[in-house]
Amino acid sequence: MSEFSIAVLISGNGSNLQAFIDSIEKKEIKGKICCVLSNKRNAYGLERAKKAEISTEFINNEDFETRERFDSEMVKVLSNYQPDLIVLAGFMRILSPVFVNAFKGRILNIHPSLLPKYPGLNTHERVLESKDKLHGITIHFVDESLDGGPICAQSSLEVNTTSVKELEEEIHKLEHELYPKVVRWYQQGLLKLNDGKVYFKEKQLYFGEANDK
Repeated sequence: MSEFSIAVLISGNGSNLQAFIDSIEKKEIKGKICCVLSNKRNAYGLERAKKAEISTEFINNEDFETRERFDSEMVKVLSNYQPDLIVLAGFMRILSPVFVNAFKGRILNIHPSLLPKYPGLNTHERVLESKDKLHGITIHFVDESLDGGPICAQSSLEVNTTSVKELEEEIHKLEHELYPKVVRWYQQGLLKLNDGKVYFKEKQLYFGEANDK
């Protein structure tokens, strides 16, 4: 049986990528990162990958006339690595059906809000502007929608600051703890997607409206 293989897509710093690298080194995730792909040549996450001796790929989305052509190229490149799971870790692109269907049920994303609250960008600012008492993160399977797709897990914290930077740092801590754990569940066969529904240990998971203020 071949080793469980993960492809990580990034656009920036790659702090969640580093959390995966560390988790694999600690044998918490039993597998390997086969490839780190970025649409940004200068993404620091590519340097993290090189330091860990992980294969890297750079594909510039600006070289393609349409989102579908860019996604087709990503599918072509990633298929060479035969990943069991695609993990989006700060990959700032909305994926088209071309990509989603190629790896259906095998793509995870993390979003810095308690979805369905605050899809899109600037979630920390929006939480502070709304004076929400709770903020958090959501990990979900990916479909063609913006930050949509069936939810796998959420983690929250009390908002005790008015600083965007401080809130962002607190949220990053949640991300680095929960995201590797969810990938481990998937790798162990505990977390599954079936007919658009998420199951954990064979029991369907339900996530209702995000936490109130």
